[in-house]
Amino acid sequence: MRWALVKVCLAVTAMVVIAFAVPLGLVVKEMARDRAFSDAERQAATIGPTLSITTDRAQLEKAVLTTEPGAAGRMAVHIPASGEPDGIAADIGKGRATRQELEAVRVSGRATITGVTGGSVLLQPTAVGPRDIAVVEVFVPEAAVSHGVTTAWLMLAAVGVALIVGSVAVADRLGIRMVEPARRLAGAAHDLGEGRLGTRVPEEGPDELRSAAVAFNSMADQVVQLLANERELAADLSHRLRTPLTVLRLNAASLGEGPAAEQTRAAVEQLEREVDTIIRTAREQRPQTQPGGPGAGCDASEVIRERMAFWSALAEDEGREVRLAGVDRTLRIPVARPELAAALDALLGNVFRHTPEGTAFAVDVHHSGDAVIVLVSDAGGGIADPKAALARGGARDAVGSTGLGLDIVRRVAESTGGDVRIGRSVLGGTEVRVWIGLDGQRPQQRGRGHRVGRQRRRRGVGRANL
Repeated sequence: MRWALVKVCLAVTAMVVIAFAVPLGLVVKEMARDRAFSDAERQAATIGPTLSITTDRAQLEKAVLTTEPGAAGRMAVHIPASGEPDGIAADIGKGRATRQELEAVRVSGRATITGVTGGSVLLQPTAVGPRDIAVVEVFVPEAAVSHGVTTAWLMLAAVGVALIVGSVAVADRLGIRMVEPARRLAGAAHDLGEGRLGTRVPEEGPDELRSAAVAFNSMADQVVQLLANERELAADLSHRLRTPLTVLRLNAASLGEGPAAEQTRAAVEQLEREVDTIIRTAREQRPQTQPGGPGAGCDASEVIRERMAFWSALAEDEGREVRLAGVDRTLRIPVARPELAAALDALLGNVFRHTPEGTAFAVDVHHSGDAVIVLVSDAGGGIADPKAALARGGARDAVGSTGLGLDIVRRVAESTGGDVRIGRSVLGGTEVRVWIGLDGQRPQQRGRGHRVGRQRRRRGVGRANL
């Protein structure tokens, strides 16, 4: 494409240069010829006043020698014989025209240009009597006729070559500007096809290629988004298996001794390891959670009551004290019911998994006008490094932990403009605060809402014991 553009530009520019340079060169040649003969006419006219005064040979020779062509031997004056008996014809200077040409000029009475050896002669008739016509002859050599023509032609040729070279250079740069973005786009498509998902194309070049680059980058982002969502779906589904696995593990622990009990516990442990492997494999790329659309919400109080009813049965088996507060009224939040249930199961599953039996925990829900705050706290040993716990993958090396539970909770909160924070609870252990925005904006006074939630939980500690 680049060379095709260069060839087209070369052909077009060459035709334009030829179309203008050839006629211009001919005009220059004609102008040089006209200039030479105009100068000859002017020199011939300088002898006219002398011929009108006298036809004396000596006087005319002096007049001829005073002119530039006369001094150079390029002017001659032909005086005809007068009508008197003693009149004779006279030729002053070196003449080059024939007698026939001189007579033709006398008869016609008009100036004539005639070609001779080495150039041309201008024959200018001048009246010297009632019926006598003298002819002034000025020789114009070929060099004078073509003086400056060669230089002008060389300059025209140089200008034409410069125009052609310049047009080729400009066409080449334009070709590069068009070809390079196309090559980058093709290379990026090849890289994306080979699995390099981070490949993007600079949005440069002509408008058409820039639009193609924008479309390609959008497509690549969509591919990455789809793959990330697929991995995240696998990770979320695998993590949700932890809830029934927790029940199985607790039930297996109560089976007592015996081959069947040992096989059951071994099978549960193997299943947990397989689920952990699936989660770690699916966590290769950070997911991108999109906020729920209009109407994609649920009643937080209803979902929390339902999930707490499930976990309270397990808590009773392990001798855990459970407290619930703030779910006595409807609280609509922009989170899908399965997402909120998965987030709450992840938090409560972590409590059962990482605290010893008999450890109390509480769930407190607070509505602050522009947000719903869910506080999950326990009386365990707490988390030594909350930042590492929130960072997805920070607990990769921990036994039985993939770090995905808190990540599920954080994605749910951030999809509404909220966030997740970990701190020390009033029960002495860990407190996970989930801030769910109701209008998609981050609240400005989070600390105040956090304190209100704690105060309300203190008032409702003994309100419900599930």
